[in-house]
Amino acid sequence: MSVSALSLTRALGSVSGLLQVVSLLSLVLLLLKAVQFYLRRQWLLKVFHQFPSPPSHWLCGHSLKYSKENELQELPKRVEKFPCAYPRWMWGDNVYLIVYDPDYMKVVLGRSDSKPNDVCRFLAPWIGTGLLLLEGETWFQHRRMLTPGFHHDILKPYLGLMADSVRGMLDKWEEFVSQDSCLEILGDISLMTLDTIMKCAFSHQGSVRNDRCSDQGEEGSPAEGWRAGEGEEQEALGLPGHPPLCQSEYGLPFRDHLDQMPYTTMCIKEAMRLYPPIPPISRELSKPITFPDGRSLPAGIKVVLSFYGLHHNPKVWPNPEVFDPSRFALGSNQHSHAFLPFSAGSR
Repeated sequence: MSVSALSLTRALGSVSGLLQVVSLLSLVLLLLKAVQFYLRRQWLLKVFHQFPSPPSHWLCGHSLKYSKENELQELPKRVEKFPCAYPRWMWGDNVYLIVYDPDYMKVVLGRSDSKPNDVCRFLAPWIGTGLLLLEGETWFQHRRMLTPGFHHDILKPYLGLMADSVRGMLDKWEEFVSQDSCLEILGDISLMTLDTIMKCAFSHQGSVRNDRCSDQGEEGSPAEGWRAGEGEEQEALGLPGHPPLCQSEYGLPFRDHLDQMPYTTMCIKEAMRLYPPIPPISRELSKPITFPDGRSLPAGIKVVLSFYGLHHNPKVWPNPEVFDPSRFALGSNQHSHAFLPFSAGSR
């Protein structure tokens, strides 16, 4: 046998031996990971045995049964079936406890647990490390600086701009009403919201919807922008027992009458209850926690506060799917133990 043939044989033998070693190490690593996953999952099952949940797949969890499209539709059913909280299994051993009971939430919010690192890593490149992701003393400092910016006295000057955007939307709706045609309001309300943000935050002078500036030659100057029969419209917009929504001056000095519109306030609060503007809050327990009913969790478990689940909890709100502004009637303490984000009550 030639020298080159011997060299090739030795090289192939060494490569084959290396592949065998790599395969063996990969198999050992895979077995270690499988054992680690099994032990971790068994520990989690033991941790959450006090919290019943819908049946889940051992690997895919609840991801196969509940998609992102129907998550909110299915959540009220689970809130009604599983009191206070239930574990939501994701892929593998990724699980978190969804909380929608006000007493449970008070316990979690009264602690200083950290925010999950995976959430922060996902959001930081998108929104930056701001108030939503900060923690500790830095968060308190930023929160104190931000609070005065949302004082009622600071927001009052923007009411005229907001009312102007709403009036433009109502003008468009009146045209549809006169034509006796159907109207889908979601798109118009979204554009009205964008128009309001552009005017209040960026001093935009036009209109996102229909460029009102270019139409003022036809509609008249801002001071003369009120249409014929505006007095009747004011009375129509004012709810029974409330002052008209606007006054004759363009400056819209109705801001002093806002506290005389209790039913409108109740409707806004009820709409915020049905569709809360605040997203779920995630926390990773830095130490064990015990809830009011005696159930407990060890450190290292992720907890998610679901405000949508809280506001659709039949234990807190009877008939939660029904739009009922009277829930927030003055003097009613029926739901004093619950709280509404960015509205009256605790933050």
